[in-house]
Amino acid sequence: MSDRSDDPRAYVLGGNASTLAFTSSLVADNRQVTAWLVPLAWTPIGVVLGENWQRVGIAADNLAGWTDQTFDPADERSFVSSLRELDLLARIGWSAPVPETLGDDVVVNLDDIPEDILDALAHAPESLVQCAICRRTCVRDHFVWNERRLCAWDYHATVFGKRGPWRDAPYEERLFETLPQAPYVAAPLLEEVGVDAVLAIDGIDDALARRLVNETIGADPAHAHLAVRTSGGYTVLRERSAAVEPAADEAPLDQPPGGETP
Repeated sequence: MSDRSDDPRAYVLGGNASTLAFTSSLVADNRQVTAWLVPLAWTPIGVVLGENWQRVGIAADNLAGWTDQTFDPADERSFVSSLRELDLLARIGWSAPVPETLGDDVVVNLDDIPEDILDALAHAPESLVQCAICRRTCVRDHFVWNERRLCAWDYHATVFGKRGPWRDAPYEERLFETLPQAPYVAAPLLEEVGVDAVLAIDGIDDALARRLVNETIGADPAHAHLAVRTSGGYTVLRERSAAVEPAADEAPLDQPPGGETP
């Protein structure tokens, strides 16, 4: 990181499940310090910073109170930066240009930031929206189904759930154009809907990939399958077998005939 005084810099004040706050100047203007609120989206593969920041004014003599009130310790994802260092920077009149993007190369107090937020700083910001079902903040164009923008959790539950577009036969060529599209498939979310990923294809010729998809489906006609177009290729999902219900005249395995427990 350069030490030039005219380089953009950011001091992160704190954060929570939905917002990261930073300032680039602790010099008060009309008794207020300017801070910027950056929206956050938590996804199965990490945190994403939003593109659109909100500018707010904070009373210069109440920075500590503002951070404590804004980033409530009751929120398990809340954190606040060192108030001692913040006070020191205020005393020396620290100020720098506001960065155009928030990255780990401009943040001056990286040691105060949780690891998941640090990881987010290493990636480009994204456009964020609210999930059409649960209103959770999510990445705008990651998961779209029936023209609705969804979070990863609701997309997996909706598209890969019982009412999803499952098939019991290989795909006709034209149907590959109608496959669900997603940047990735999250294994922990498949577990929640009782689905297994049985094939993942990435970076090979599309014609060969489609043939492998259909061969996988055709080799297991006893299960329903669903192919998903991902950012690098295809993933084939398979529904798990339903538990076999005992016949009406059969007793459960843990109960003797007659229905009486010994």
